[in-house]
Amino acid sequence: MKITVIGTGYVGLVTGTCFAETGNKVTCVDINEAKVASLQAGQIPIYEPGLEKIFLRNIKEGRLTFTANLEEVIDAAEIIFLALPTPPGADGSADLKYVLGVADQLGKLLKDYKVIVNKSTVPVGTADKVTAAIAVNYKGAFDVVSNPEFLREGVAVDDFMKPDRVVVGTRSERARQVMSDLYAPFVRQGNPVIFMDERSSELTKYAANSFLATKISFMNEIAQLCERMGADVDMVRRGIGSDDRIGKRFLFPGIGYGGSCFPKDVQALVHSSNEVDYIFEILKAVEKVNENQKLHIVDKIKLFYDNQLQGKQIALWGLAFKPNTDDIREAPALAIIEALLAAGASVTAYDPEAMPNVKNQIGDNIKYASNQYEALEGADALVIATEWSEFRTPDFERIAQIFQHKVIFDGRNLFEVAKMREMGYHYESIGRSK
Repeated sequence: MKITVIGTGYVGLVTGTCFAETGNKVTCVDINEAKVASLQAGQIPIYEPGLEKIFLRNIKEGRLTFTANLEEVIDAAEIIFLALPTPPGADGSADLKYVLGVADQLGKLLKDYKVIVNKSTVPVGTADKVTAAIAVNYKGAFDVVSNPEFLREGVAVDDFMKPDRVVVGTRSERARQVMSDLYAPFVRQGNPVIFMDERSSELTKYAANSFLATKISFMNEIAQLCERMGADVDMVRRGIGSDDRIGKRFLFPGIGYGGSCFPKDVQALVHSSNEVDYIFEILKAVEKVNENQKLHIVDKIKLFYDNQLQGKQIALWGLAFKPNTDDIREAPALAIIEALLAAGASVTAYDPEAMPNVKNQIGDNIKYASNQYEALEGADALVIATEWSEFRTPDFERIAQIFQHKVIFDGRNLFEVAKMREMGYHYESIGRSK
């Protein structure tokens, strides 16, 4: 198939590359000419395991190309994906100016039938708005389909190539057949392509992410109880996770969720609910719990030092909101850094991928180490904010030679409490006894 993907952000780039990997001819469009030139030269702008290999392969094979000129690729395309940003406004609403702006352009460029696919996460009713925007200038046949993405950063290529399910919102039989053919190579093992109406599809994405955010916040509240009641959150997690009605995933407590999806999608669903005169009380609580949880570890540090952090040097392992990505959007580490600096502490951080992004955002307000051990030099305490694999089994003998104070605040529960106690550490984690 001949596919055009408009937008070369995280979703657009993964989508275009993975469709090319199954033999489709894909052209990705972006208005940023410098970015297009970089992509054409084989330079990938994001860190995502497994993506660069197939990205370069499909460029070499001529299946994946890039342009800044939308007009030159529209006629040949059978399917046009909109993978555009929908940034949150001050009130939490999703800003559709990019999506509707492109829809207006398409209305002026279309000459024959196309399937227009909303891949962006968009509020309920967006397919209708895109349809109306195109129809202002184009009176021919076309269909607007909702096809939300469910990609997890760090494993996005696997998620796309082997999806648990594909959700497609359309009431058009013609568009349904096109989308069935497109996704057939991805669901050969029997995972479903679930067809529904456009509005249900749009809501499905928000409902999925909001439910997962709720599970995370619920477990963080349970962890708070465990700390106060002398229980162990790891035991509780295993006890409830073995119930298949609950499941094992998203039950790990920590320092709150971040990233580009959960915070934005929860806010957007709360806003959309308000617009139809419904107060989504659970999600309002989820947001509040998550914001509080980001600073829970700072409260532990302040308590340990009797609220005297002036002049303390804190080492920080992890800046990305999760491992295997360089994404720092809404990362809990940033909230922790801000609170520590405000309390008078200094911070030296290390992250395998995210340090350039943090430096671009906050500059030299903190120091950046070349490795995890360098971050410990002269530190009074270590905070672990991201569960990168290399942090899970560090060289404790090497740490003992560098890190004299042996104080660790672990926001990801990487180590065993008893083992840390045996090695002489003051070790505090989330929802477990000291």
